[in-house]
Amino acid sequence: MQRRDFIMAAAGAGLAVSLPRLPLLRIGAAQAAEAAFPGLVAIRNGEPAAMFDRGMAALGGMRRFVKPGQTVVVKPNVSWDASPELGGNTNPQLVSQVVRHCLDAGAGRVTVVDHNIENGRRCYQSSGIADAATSSGAVVAPAEAERYYQATTVPGKSLKRASVHEAILAADVFINIPILKHHGGAGMTAGMKNLMGAVWDRRFYHANNLNQCIADFLTLRQPDLNILDCYRVMTRNGPKGGSAADIKLVGMQLISTDIVAVDAAASRILGRAPEDFPYVGMAYGAGLGEVDLARLMVERLTL
Repeated sequence: MQRRDFIMAAAGAGLAVSLPRLPLLRIGAAQAAEAAFPGLVAIRNGEPAAMFDRGMAALGGMRRFVKPGQTVVVKPNVSWDASPELGGNTNPQLVSQVVRHCLDAGAGRVTVVDHNIENGRRCYQSSGIADAATSSGAVVAPAEAERYYQATTVPGKSLKRASVHEAILAADVFINIPILKHHGGAGMTAGMKNLMGAVWDRRFYHANNLNQCIADFLTLRQPDLNILDCYRVMTRNGPKGGSAADIKLVGMQLISTDIVAVDAAASRILGRAPEDFPYVGMAYGAGLGEVDLARLMVERLTL
């Protein structure tokens, strides 16, 4: 095990970008205690469940995030009616293991939810996430009707109001489990882009500065924990793909409380840089996370 100030060799060196930056919002009395843990954990060369076990141990375990009796919402990417091998949705093994960790930590209820792009029932079945969630003790929340979403004021620049899924608004703990992949519109799906599945009307994002809206959602609610599935990575034809030729078996995972840092590291895995994705810089400039990995304590683990 190694602890360094730079992300894994496959992701390149630390970043140094000249973006305007406001003070980070995540500050306060708990900061000193949090400093004992790495800001980002990068795990490679294992199966999804085993990598998550090792990564969470490095972050202090799920009991650091979930207290007895709390309600937890787990937000994977379940957009497409496609099998796990095609890399369009979060790996079901990872979803299952996250749910187990939450319940072992004493969660009173764990709900898995995503606003699917294709038919929700088929997306959950084909992806394997319905079985993974329910067999591990979670509830899959309905998300296909507007009545499950609550109109909410968002203190963003472009995103001022959004209808957000009621389970996410009510949760004590919000855990984001995206999959890393190419995206034809935003360039990359990772931590921040996955949160579009929390809202009812994605069309508003696309019509009103997509990148700014992606960053703006974080001003409403940031996930308490982000677990980026980089096991199978769709390198082209995203976000849906459809061919095994679009997939690269990377066998990695990134875990952090900082969603901006996760996306900054994710860009390197795709062979790009954070500045290639405007929403990353917008979130960083608003003080919503750290883009310069050299400022973080990064723990690199190999199984």
